[in-house]
Amino acid sequence: MTKSKAKNKQKARKGVVARFKITGTGKVLRRAQNRRHLLRKKSKRAIRSSKVPKQVVGKFAKKIKQMMGIA
Repeated sequence: MTKSKAKNKQKARKGVVARFKITGTGKVLRRAQNRRHLLRKKSKRAIRSSKVPKQVVGKFAKKIKQMMGIA
């Protein structure tokens, strides 16, 4: 019986998985900042625009994909 050497599996960082989402086309989305507290002093327009997920671009997006075990 031949034994094959098992390769180590890449584990995803769970904190990154919880914070970011990968779309079907491979874009990395994140939540907007400044949405935790003190919302009454922010304009309604700013609050509405912070509901929409923002796209992560550049090298940081590639790094996030690596941490998620996708790239």
